[in-house]
Amino acid sequence: MDATVENNVKPVRRSKEDKKVIRKQLKASHTLLKHEGISTAPQPTKSLVVANGGLGNGVSREELSAALKQMGDVDKLIMHPNKPYAFVTYRSEESARKAHINLNGEKLQCGENSVTLYLSYVDSVTCEEEASVPLPEGLVLVEDFVCSEEEALLLAAIDWSSTNTGVTAQKALKHRRVKHYGFEFRYDNNNVDKDKPLPAGIPQECLPVLERCVKNQHIDIMPDQLTVNQYESGQGIPPHVDTHSAFEDTIMSLSLGAKTVMEFRHPDGRLVAVVLPERSLLVMKGESRFLWTHGITPRKFDMVPACDPQSFGDTTPDLRTSSNLTLSKRGTRTSLTFRKIRNEPCRCAFPSACDSQGAPPAPSPPPPPSLPCCHADAALLEEQYVHRVYDAIASHFSSTRHSPWPRVCHFLCSLPPGSVLADVGCGNGKYLGVNLELSAVGCDRSSALVQICAERGFQAFVSDALSVPLRAASCDACISIAVIHHFSTQERRLAAVQELVRLLKPGGRALIYVWAFEQEYNKQRSKYLKDHNKELPENHNPAENSPEESQEPQGKSSVHSSSHSEDNYRTVDNNQHVTDDKLSVHTNRTAFETKDLLVPWHLKDGKKRVEGDSGEGGKKDQQKEKSKKTSRSKAALDCNPATSPGFDSNIFSDSSLDTIAATHSSKPIPGCDTSQTCSSALKSESEIIPAPVFHRYYHVFQQGELEQLCAQQAGVTVQSSYHDQGNWCVILEKALNR
Repeated sequence: MDATVENNVKPVRRSKEDKKVIRKQLKASHTLLKHEGISTAPQPTKSLVVANGGLGNGVSREELSAALKQMGDVDKLIMHPNKPYAFVTYRSEESARKAHINLNGEKLQCGENSVTLYLSYVDSVTCEEEASVPLPEGLVLVEDFVCSEEEALLLAAIDWSSTNTGVTAQKALKHRRVKHYGFEFRYDNNNVDKDKPLPAGIPQECLPVLERCVKNQHIDIMPDQLTVNQYESGQGIPPHVDTHSAFEDTIMSLSLGAKTVMEFRHPDGRLVAVVLPERSLLVMKGESRFLWTHGITPRKFDMVPACDPQSFGDTTPDLRTSSNLTLSKRGTRTSLTFRKIRNEPCRCAFPSACDSQGAPPAPSPPPPPSLPCCHADAALLEEQYVHRVYDAIASHFSSTRHSPWPRVCHFLCSLPPGSVLADVGCGNGKYLGVNLELSAVGCDRSSALVQICAERGFQAFVSDALSVPLRAASCDACISIAVIHHFSTQERRLAAVQELVRLLKPGGRALIYVWAFEQEYNKQRSKYLKDHNKELPENHNPAENSPEESQEPQGKSSVHSSSHSEDNYRTVDNNQHVTDDKLSVHTNRTAFETKDLLVPWHLKDGKKRVEGDSGEGGKKDQQKEKSKKTSRSKAALDCNPATSPGFDSNIFSDSSLDTIAATHSSKPIPGCDTSQTCSSALKSESEIIPAPVFHRYYHVFQQGELEQLCAQQAGVTVQSSYHDQGNWCVILEKALNR
């Protein structure tokens, strides 16, 4: 291996590492067959499958190709979108044999992370012809519209250091910063005040570019409004349509500084991903401007063609199916969006999406729920704000639950071999496989999560935590990880503890975790609070988004939220206290002000959305398919768990222990805020349009409260209790005479 790759691929074998590598290689082969249908060959061939060497876990084509080419001449390298494996075909069988011997078990350095490669022979590799998809009607992309000198001049003209916001209406938004020229876009009414132009018109440096746009007939009239958005790596903007009544037909966006991928979606579900190179001009007219939404998924890496594609005319490479892709790390991108203010009502051909022609307004938000005052109210609250919510977010929720917690693992590994374990509220089953010497079974209220457990090879069934259909005194141990805090009364929380004790054999132990009110303990803030303003690293799977808002306690979050996405319920800030029985919405990554609250979950765009009775069957099928895809990708990545930090945390982020979920329901979900997504066709690019926001009920426990709850159960003792990164935890032991 020459010096160019010696620093990239590092041997990790020792004298007894060979057998370990063979075991890992076999495990990778079995996993690929089980979850991807890829059959490996026992004898050498020219082609190999490279487990852990795919775009889906942060390996770029250039990094993998450099390592593979050291073994011989590569005929073709196929890397499918979002897959954690790749296929390589060498020109000779000898080169493939050399790669199989020398690269198996080797670590490939990918930026700041590393992955361990496991190679297996395959008989053949099929490669479909590169497909393209038509651009939305009216969409034109002009590459290299400005030269590098013009780009530098335009970037210098945007003075972000200015403090006179009244001149250019400069704002620092949650996920980007923005500056308006000519007219300010108003976030309170999603429009512009046409009678109040800004003192600063469009900068003079932009005029030669705009004159060229008019000359080349990209636009018929000079724009009079400019919105400048600056996106750091990992930032984006949800799908939206620029407000019809505010701006005329043609909208032009100039990309400066870095490339990105913008996704266009038709109301019928068609999706077209368009690579916007730096210095390119995007022109939206007609249908692409008025009907298709456009947005940028927040992530730090994009999947892009491995080489600059030739002009596709009215089509673009299909990034969802192409095998000739690589990863492109995002840089700081500045977009200059030019528009013409509209002075007459819009008369476009798309009235269903047009605010001038009476598009339906966003529905009124539901009223906030109250604390329950009886058993029936408590059951209803949990059904609406726990069970249905977790059922709706099951696939996305599972994708953020992959890293078992060390102290939970320690408890499980301390159990004698052959012990019977019940995981009550098992979620996607991430604790069921920690200790393979146990006889482990899980249960959960969500049939979707239980299905994921089954696909991962775990034993699990659907059950309520208050009534588990297992024989009394049948378990040596039970765990309840982030479950009991979802019960909304003291009596129901006690009943959950009693059910755990009922399942235990005399002398058996139970581990319970609940979310703590005290997120700062012993003068140390929990990770949940520490990550409030921190941009967390990605695991390089380009399909997920950047972690700026926490989804769960103690976790690196995996989704974005918007600055106004929680306004449908009353939010409590650090100086406000609740004086009635209405539940408030907690602001993620902040200290708790109340013990009973709603915690938002911002559903990733593209996951299951809330539906009523109509079309529910189709939605369930989609949900199951998405669950399968999540499980398959995760299982393939599990070929080498030790290298999992090299995955993209924007897809598989290390999150908290909240695992209880819900049964299927065809009813609308009161815990979901969709009022802001229903009117996405009326929004401007300057405003963030959030994905659906679900609200989950929590009762956060104060210090000593969990021990006091357990003390009410006769026949058990609290063996130990501790605070673990924002959770209160106890280990119970059932008396021998019970």
